[in-house]
Amino acid sequence: MEHEDQTSNQNKLSETAQQIGQTRAPELKKSTVDATEKKQHDLVLLEAALYVAGRPLDINELCSVLSTRSKKKTEKLIETLRAEYASRNTSMEILRLKDERYVMQVKAEFTPLVKKLVNRPLLSSGPLKTLSYVAYRQPITSKRVIEVRGQHAYGHLKLLKEMGLVATERNGRSIILRTTDYFADYFGLTQDASSLKRDLKKIFGEAFTNEPQP
Repeated sequence: MEHEDQTSNQNKLSETAQQIGQTRAPELKKSTVDATEKKQHDLVLLEAALYVAGRPLDINELCSVLSTRSKKKTEKLIETLRAEYASRNTSMEILRLKDERYVMQVKAEFTPLVKKLVNRPLLSSGPLKTLSYVAYRQPITSKRVIEVRGQHAYGHLKLLKEMGLVATERNGRSIILRTTDYFADYFGLTQDASSLKRDLKKIFGEAFTNEPQP
């Protein structure tokens, strides 16, 4: 009799477990769907943020987009998005810069083909050459820039400083020139000085083969 009671109890327990499982199954399925939808929504938000910003964004900025404090979660999501872009056969890519910032940009091989469609370039040829010289030779004195680029470089440097691309500081009687963080952001470059010059060569190409002449 005792054995029959144990068997009966076990059967009831099994039936109860099955009932609970059947009850929770839809809840678990819904939870999984909700998590998947939330992840997709977050990926779309990050994609939109990078597109609209038009400049590199750091983890803190990306966290604010997702309304989360979890840098680990945000980094995992942005890396997922970056991998998705890398697997696509498109003209766009998402790069991770060495200072842990991310930027969406046109792939290098497509840039020359669409550059003419830009409505208004940031800088004309002269100031751009002066900026490229400062960027690659920095820190450099304003005197040396004028010697190489000519008297017209006075106007270039004034414009570059007003635009926030170049910063100056005094060292004795000399004025030292350096590019700013905004310069790095605009050109999609890392702010890490050790790799900046290498990246600059990719942008300005042969401009650094020889020093620009006035």
